[in-house]
Amino acid sequence: MQGYNPRTGEPFGEPVAKTPDSEVDRIASAAAVAFSAWSVVPAADRAVVLEKVADALDAESSLLVSTADSETALGTPRLTTELKRTTNQLRLFAEVLREGSYVEATLDSANPDIIPPRPVLRRVLRPLGTVAVFSASNFPFAFSVAGGDTASALASGCSVVVKAHSAHPSTSRETARVVVDALREAGAPEGVFGIVHGTEAGVALVKHSAVRAVGFTGSTGGGRALFDLAQGRPDPIPFYGELGSVNPTVILPGAATPDIAEGFAQSLTMGVGQFCTNPGLVFAPESLVPALGEAVAATSGGAMLNERMCDSYKAGTDALAASDLVSVVSTGTRPDEAWAVAPLLFSTSVEVFEENLEKLTEEHFGPAALIVTYSSPSELHSVLAKLPGTLTGTVHAAESDHAEAGEIAEVLRRVAGRLIFNAWPTGVAVAWGQHHGGPWPATTNPLHTSVGATSIRRWIAPVPYQSWPDALLPAELQDANPLGIPRRVDGVLGVH
Repeated sequence: MQGYNPRTGEPFGEPVAKTPDSEVDRIASAAAVAFSAWSVVPAADRAVVLEKVADALDAESSLLVSTADSETALGTPRLTTELKRTTNQLRLFAEVLREGSYVEATLDSANPDIIPPRPVLRRVLRPLGTVAVFSASNFPFAFSVAGGDTASALASGCSVVVKAHSAHPSTSRETARVVVDALREAGAPEGVFGIVHGTEAGVALVKHSAVRAVGFTGSTGGGRALFDLAQGRPDPIPFYGELGSVNPTVILPGAATPDIAEGFAQSLTMGVGQFCTNPGLVFAPESLVPALGEAVAATSGGAMLNERMCDSYKAGTDALAASDLVSVVSTGTRPDEAWAVAPLLFSTSVEVFEENLEKLTEEHFGPAALIVTYSSPSELHSVLAKLPGTLTGTVHAAESDHAEAGEIAEVLRRVAGRLIFNAWPTGVAVAWGQHHGGPWPATTNPLHTSVGATSIRRWIAPVPYQSWPDALLPAELQDANPLGIPRRVDGVLGVH
């Protein structure tokens, strides 16, 4: 696998060899062996290991950031922040492990007097096994080798094998080196983390019998193919994919002032529009279109992550511009770089949009957006309900719009995983209350998140223990609650 500098189009770094099937088998098998040891390491001790991995990544930040910038053109400020977000994710999961409620410990006493009689039941969530993690192109740290899927899976007690993204092989190799060394130094089992390279290696990984679940961030086509592969195994396994999203934003009349345009343009062009939460679809009054157009015209594009993405963006936006369904409102500046693109803003009416919804909700991954103009907010209810699943739904409203905003939110919540008020969707906080998911095609499972504390829930499954003696139970379920974690005892939640 050869990395490239998107600014020049020239090769960067030493090529990374594709992983043959035999090596995939060795790495996955080693991860399965390591899982047996890692899964029984006390949660507090796993927390310490995660923190040591975070410390090691921070210590190597200069090398990692410079490598990633040469391979992605995302810029040192953005990458420095992203790496810090990545280490903060690891530290968050250390907190999750120490707090302990993630295992959902549940204790029911025996009750012979009800029908049917109830035995002693004690239930806890336990790790699944080896998790395959597919890195994302647009977040070389936070959604890649040491990103959220890896952090949450390791925290849960699962072992991890990462499939590196071809857009940044050198960054992936260096990050994996730091993680492996830190895990070894912290005393984690050998093989608890591994990495493979190449499309064929990814396919072999999903099919490998040692893999018990998959996390994926990427394109709808690639995610769907791997989802079908995971479901087509003799033993189907969970596949948690984050795929495509147009992130509708509704600007209600009271908020349709020129001031809102600058915030929109900043969100649209952040990271050259290569965010899964990019506001690619905006519903606004016709009167706001000139201000939005001026704001986008004042922006500059940049180099896309790779040549394929650059070509795809140009082909998609060229086809849209050539159609009779939209008008080109404005174009930003295109820098003189190899794989650079310019921001683009299109517009159409709500009537045309609703009649051609499938064509006009296609995601153009990059700094392009479509403004759908309306005369009255009441026109939006039916069309919003028909939108494909999306990660976010945003409403901008003045106080005079609050009643309408509530009605719009009620429609959007059925198609969007996160509802945002008077802000822009780019930026996904790593927190206990975060949900980064949504109905298809935003994700393959809208019940789960790939960001935040509850993302650990994907890698653990319930195990009830019926009538077992206290001494043989996991510590989380023993009468004395030696870990001091929150538990539900006979229906009452508390630390008891």
